[in-house]
Amino acid sequence: MCDEQYRKLKDEADRYRQAAQDALEQLDWCIGYLHGAHKGSIAAALGRNRTYIRQHLLKMPAEPTVGEQTGGKAEQTGGRSDSKRSA
Repeated sequence: MCDEQYRKLKDEADRYRQAAQDALEQLDWCIGYLHGAHKGSIAAALGRNRTYIRQHLLKMPAEPTVGEQTGGKAEQTGGRSDSKRSA
C-alpha cells in the first residue's frame, strides 16, 4: 500500500511540475512579446517574477531574460532573435 501511495503522490507532483513549466513557457512568450512591443519595463518586471518562481519555488537556476539574451537588440529591431519564442 505504501508503494501505491508513493506512486500516486509522485504522479501528482509530476503533474504540478509540468503545469508550472508550461506556465513559465507562456510567461516567457509574454515577456518576449512585450519586449518586442517596446514595453521593456513591464517585460523586466515579469522577468524578475519568472526568476523568483524558477529559483525559489521550482528550485531551478535562473534563465537569462530576452534583453540579456539579445543584448537589448530585440527592442531595437522590434523582433526577437530567439526562434524558440516565436508565436
